[in-house]
Amino acid sequence: MNINLIRIKRALVSLSDKKDIKKLAVIFNQYNVEVLSTGGTAKTLRRYKVNVKEVSSYTNVPEILDGRLKTLHPKIHGALLGRKKLKKHQNTMKKYGIDPIDLIVVNLYPFLETIKNTKSYETCIENIDIGGPAMIRSAAKNHENVCVITDPKDYLELENILKSLGGSTNLEFRKKFAAKAFGYTSYYDSIISQWFNKKLNVEWPEKISISGKLLYILRYGENPHQKSAVYQYPHVISNGIVNADKLQGKSLSYNNINDANAALELINDFLKPTIAIIKHANPCGVATGNKKIAIWKAALKTDPISAFGGIVAFNREIDKTLAEEINKLFLELIIAPKFSTEATKIFSSKKYLRLIQTKKTNSYENNLKDLRYLNGGFLIQDKDNLELTKSNFKIVTKRKPSKKETNDLLFAFKVAKHVKSNAIIYAKNGSTVGIGAGQMSRIDSTRIAVMKAKEASNIAKLKLNMINGSVVASDAFFPFDDGLITAAEAGITSVIQPGGSIRDKEVIKTADRLGISMVFTGIRHFKH
Repeated sequence: MNINLIRIKRALVSLSDKKDIKKLAVIFNQYNVEVLSTGGTAKTLRRYKVNVKEVSSYTNVPEILDGRLKTLHPKIHGALLGRKKLKKHQNTMKKYGIDPIDLIVVNLYPFLETIKNTKSYETCIENIDIGGPAMIRSAAKNHENVCVITDPKDYLELENILKSLGGSTNLEFRKKFAAKAFGYTSYYDSIISQWFNKKLNVEWPEKISISGKLLYILRYGENPHQKSAVYQYPHVISNGIVNADKLQGKSLSYNNINDANAALELINDFLKPTIAIIKHANPCGVATGNKKIAIWKAALKTDPISAFGGIVAFNREIDKTLAEEINKLFLELIIAPKFSTEATKIFSSKKYLRLIQTKKTNSYENNLKDLRYLNGGFLIQDKDNLELTKSNFKIVTKRKPSKKETNDLLFAFKVAKHVKSNAIIYAKNGSTVGIGAGQMSRIDSTRIAVMKAKEASNIAKLKLNMINGSVVASDAFFPFDDGLITAAEAGITSVIQPGGSIRDKEVIKTADRLGISMVFTGIRHFKH
């Protein structure tokens, strides 16, 4: 006997998700498979003329405890764990009347859907599957002898292997789906664990599992020699790139997705209409206001050179007029919650341009964590979702910021949160006018932003640098007054920064000498 091939004579089927159960019925009838099943699954299979025997008839034990106990029985698990090549196992099974099971098709109580749709603790608890995972794990452990299928999408592959091997499965096939089965139960258990931790306000559990569902495999990662894929967290309902729909264009790349995520996180911080232009996960132009065309032009004016080949995100519908303006620029990707029919038609002239439609706007999952893998572990922290308001302001200079300056300070500091450190943002009239990002010293970021603004001002044929009359935001404190002096020389009138340097007094004194207003927030926005 070829132990590699196992003919499917008897199967156990227990399905919460009965999608495509008719396909299973066709397979069972075609290969004359005897089926053990329970409750609704048995009833559905009988409709398709399948030879079904109730599990309770096989075990001689009825379903008890309101259905909590159905399949946890030696005649079930003995049938799943018994090894055909061990005579001792076969003798034991024969002694206790245990008939071998060659295939199980099982999926689990819909715990994830339940916790999404109800707050009833009792209902959630009753949708924690016990018997299903036990059977799946038993069959997967004994994949040498038993095949386990947990996903309706795999019924076709099961049908094909049985067709090619005359009603049998081979060891390679069983190993493949055993691995998938353990991933399935692990994913299921991690969702339950996370739910309990959330209910009990356990912020840092002693053991943690990161669960995700494969969405798609990408062509490559950040660079062509790196492999990559996209996974989705199980119970996150937010305005994220993994929940968005692609309306046109090529498949998204790793870098597209990373940039799109950065763009969405930025525009989700704003309630007013806001446009962000992103390049390499850093904004190169952001503007907010009530006139779509005006804020598009303002965002683009910040750094039109870097904007070329970037991505654009808008937290409102893109209509025909805005689409005509945006379409003048070469872009990789455009994101919005909605595109008008006319806008979609305009963008269709560029077949490689990707259009991404988000499902929601201005939504945050406030309990989300940031995760960063290390060599041998990972870091977890709260997302940087702390909201800055005027109530956080501590005016530390003799001159107070005007109402206009205050609005620009709030805007600039919010943008700074989304720029790689060290981050310096110059802003005026609800728009960035200079961005310095990712430098090892704050003074360099300050100077680079001024330089970029000068370039943009020349392109726009402006007599004065756009920074003149602007405000400046710093994601962390100014360690010396040199950055402040550089910004003042460029023409800024007000500063927002966290404060907290041992040289704060020196920096405040310089601001007073220069006639600049300065606000401390007590909030730092490092982004590495």
